[in-house]
Amino acid sequence: MQPIAHTRSALIIDDHPLFCDALMLTLRSLAGFSRVECVHRLGDALALLGRGWQPDMVFLDLDLPDVEGLEGLLRLRANCVQPVLVVSSIIDERVVTAALAAGASGFVPKHAGREVFRAALDALEQGGIFLPDGFHPAGEASSKGDTALSRLSRLTPQQGRILELICQGKLNKQIAWELAIAETTVKAHVTAIMRKLGVQSRTQAVLMASQASFKALMPES
Repeated sequence: MQPIAHTRSALIIDDHPLFCDALMLTLRSLAGFSRVECVHRLGDALALLGRGWQPDMVFLDLDLPDVEGLEGLLRLRANCVQPVLVVSSIIDERVVTAALAAGASGFVPKHAGREVFRAALDALEQGGIFLPDGFHPAGEASSKGDTALSRLSRLTPQQGRILELICQGKLNKQIAWELAIAETTVKAHVTAIMRKLGVQSRTQAVLMASQASFKALMPES
């Protein structure tokens, strides 16, 4: 009896239905993915992952209706161990650099052809990183933001949620009530968050989160 072949699966997170359909067809015909799910919001993707499904690869658009900027990538990396390939129409070098710092395994422009997606899939399957043609890492001006993203990507989902509430000005007691956990648990998480971010206060943690702002990384008009 021959061994059963592994069924390859992929998750697409993009709010453009036509692009989703095109990418689904490409993945099935080009790379033999037998299961391809497409959702239009990050929340729907996290719900799928929360039910125990771990696709072999994830394709993420940065511009989603329920997240702002790189927040979606950071939250996704906290919930998914599989490679995440960013597929975006925004290909400014600072954005690409920031996406990699936030945990992306590669970056493909939305206008790329099938051969580029094929090369990206090959690179990720071999454990590598895929970058667009002509990409050069952004200079020192973005290094501070990249460091912030790299540290933020180490937070667990619960720590990320607590940091989000801290950024909203919530006190530990309010955070404990909203998340239905003990205030001592919140304090322990806050301590762990500051240690991972390398900061000494809640204010510094909020400032570091603001350094990861996607808008700050956008090219100037």
